[in-house]
Amino acid sequence: MILTTITYKNSRNTHLFIDVRSPSEYEEDSIPDAVNIPVLNDEERKNVGTTFVQIGKNEAKRLGVKLISPKMPEMFERILKLKNQNNQIAAFCARGGYRSTFFASVFSSIGIPIAQLEDGYKGYRNEVINMIPFINSQITYVVVHGNTGVGKTDILHSLKNLGYSVLDLEGAANHRGSLLGSIGLGKCNTQKKFETNVYNQLNNITSKLVFVEAESHKIGKVIIPKYISRKMESGIHIFIDADTDYRVKNLKKDYIMDENWIQESVESLELLNKYISKERIESLKCEIISGNFDLVAMELMKKYYDPMYNFKSDSVKYDGIFKASTNCDDIAREIGYWLETYIINKK
Repeated sequence: MILTTITYKNSRNTHLFIDVRSPSEYEEDSIPDAVNIPVLNDEERKNVGTTFVQIGKNEAKRLGVKLISPKMPEMFERILKLKNQNNQIAAFCARGGYRSTFFASVFSSIGIPIAQLEDGYKGYRNEVINMIPFINSQITYVVVHGNTGVGKTDILHSLKNLGYSVLDLEGAANHRGSLLGSIGLGKCNTQKKFETNVYNQLNNITSKLVFVEAESHKIGKVIIPKYISRKMESGIHIFIDADTDYRVKNLKKDYIMDENWIQESVESLELLNKYISKERIESLKCEIISGNFDLVAMELMKKYYDPMYNFKSDSVKYDGIFKASTNCDDIAREIGYWLETYIINKK
């Protein structure tokens, strides 16, 4: 049987992708919205690889078939359900090799046509690596600055809802950027997943003007590519100001997301031991445990976040300055109107 092979570029809007790699491979990174149906779990994949190296290709294939066969009925039910919801399906593995070939061939042979993604995840990864710099070179960033708590991320979301193009780097990283930025969000994305998310966002922009939040070179554990940072530096820069009470209110909304916020906050405070005395950290922990979020937020802004941010911000020349005082939708509309006027006046 001759399999149908497709490229990601020509099928991204037409096919549902099935990632047949192991769970750990899928977790590290995958095509956005791909469904993971692993033909081998992590331990099985390791055993097949060891067999290939120590005994040979045929024995590795024999072991693979033995491990996959018992899973076929469950896979069939999942594929049947997905096929009923989607007209076209494509499978991929690491490099478009044995796993996706086996998967697509078996189902295609019983009347459920499944295409194979050319070069697998590796081909998609090359698309990400090549296209981010290209798209980045074609756009101008409108960089949103502001002290902690002014609601920069919410403003970006409002701008996007208004139809403006946005690159949410913190969303791509699943981290807020600061030392306490993981509270309530879970673990930071891998570098590959971060870059995939950036590519997916940039691939869907509708304007050459793209709003983005000012960031340092790292967000959590991920690194912003230098070509993006350099393009941001040469962009349009705006500053968002806000009163302290307004900022505390925003922080409370962002950080008190579930019942684990107290434990996560207490643990995260240890990361500030280079900047705040041990005694003060212990005191802040007690305040958190007592539920005094406002007091802790106020002190951290005054003694840690604001001095650090103001030091970096002093070197930036702002094209526009705004005051957030009501909600993110209002300030987003004000920024959008200002940008349109700013561009007209620049011409």
